[in-house]
Amino acid sequence: MLVIQQTSKLIDECDQCVSRFWQMREEDRTPDFFQEVKPHADEIHQLLKEWQQEANTWIQKNRPKYMHTQQIASAVESMEQFVVQSFYKETSKKRFLDAIHSTSYTLKIFERLVKEAVTDAIEETND
Repeated sequence: MLVIQQTSKLIDECDQCVSRFWQMREEDRTPDFFQEVKPHADEIHQLLKEWQQEANTWIQKNRPKYMHTQQIASAVESMEQFVVQSFYKETSKKRFLDAIHSTSYTLKIFERLVKEAVTDAIEETND
C-alpha cells in the first residue's frame, strides 16, 4: 500500500474515532475488549507500524522542510492511544479531542506534502 493511501486511511480513522467516541457515550455501554476493542486496535496498530516505516523513508528521501520523523513518531504514539480510548465513554473529552485534532493535522500536512512531491515529480517528467 502506498504511503499516501495509508495516510488517507489513518485520517479516516481519526474521524471514525470521534464518531465512535460520541456513539459510545450516547449508548452508555462498555465494549467487550476482546471482541471489539482489541481486533480493531490490532488492525490499526499494524497499519500505523507500516505507515511509520514508509513515512520515515519518504521523509529521509525527500527531506521536507516542515515535517520530521519525530512528528511521525508522535502521531503514531498518540493514535495508538486514542484508537483504544475511543471505545470508552469514561475517556476525558478534551484531551481525547485535542489528541485527535493534533494527529489529524500532522497526517493532513504529511498527505499534502506527499501529494505535492508526486505532482512535482510528474511535472518534471513531462518537461
